[in-house]
Amino acid sequence: MNKDDIRRRVKARKGLMTDNERMDAADRVFCRLEELAAFMMSDRIMIYNSLPDELSTRSFLNKWSGRKHFFLPRVNGVNLEVLPFERTALRMGAFHIEEPTGDEITDPDTMELIIVPAMAYDRKGNRVGRGKGYYDRLLSQSSAFKIGVAYDFQLFDEFDSEEHDIPVDMVITETHTIIRKR
Repeated sequence: MNKDDIRRRVKARKGLMTDNERMDAADRVFCRLEELAAFMMSDRIMIYNSLPDELSTRSFLNKWSGRKHFFLPRVNGVNLEVLPFERTALRMGAFHIEEPTGDEITDPDTMELIIVPAMAYDRKGNRVGRGKGYYDRLLSQSSAFKIGVAYDFQLFDEFDSEEHDIPVDMVITETHTIIRKR
C-alpha cells in the first residue's frame, strides 16, 4: 500500500469516529504517555496543536503546561519553526492550525522530547505524514526522543519509507506502545 492509499484509508476511518470516541482515545493515549520515564524526565517538550481529525492535545496541554515547558511548531514557508507555547499567544496560522506568535524561535535540538502527529505509523517507527515533509525536515534537526501518537487504526505492520523520512523512537496508541529497534 502506498502513502496516498494509507492517507485515504486513515482519513475515511477518522471520518467514522464520534466526538466521544475521539476524546476517549486521546485520553487513553496521553495517559499512557504520562506514565513514560521519557515524559516524566523531560522538561522541554515540543508537541503539536491538534487539528480536528488528530488526537486532541488540548486537555494534555492544559493539564501539564504549568509544570512542563511546551513548544509548538509554526509554519514558515516550507519549514516548521519551534516557539514556546502560551495559550494566550496563539493565532490561526497555516492550514487552519493555531500557531504561536512572537519572535522567540527555539532550536529544535534543545528539545528533550518531541510528540509527533502523523497520518499513520508502522511498527518500525516509520511515519506517513500529510505529504509536505514539514516534520521530516524538523525532526532531522533534533536529537530529542521522538514519540508518535495515533489512534489504533493508524498503526500498520509495515510500509515503505523513503530516504528522507525520519522515524520516531516510539509509537503510542490507545492499546499499543511500540519501541523502535535501532
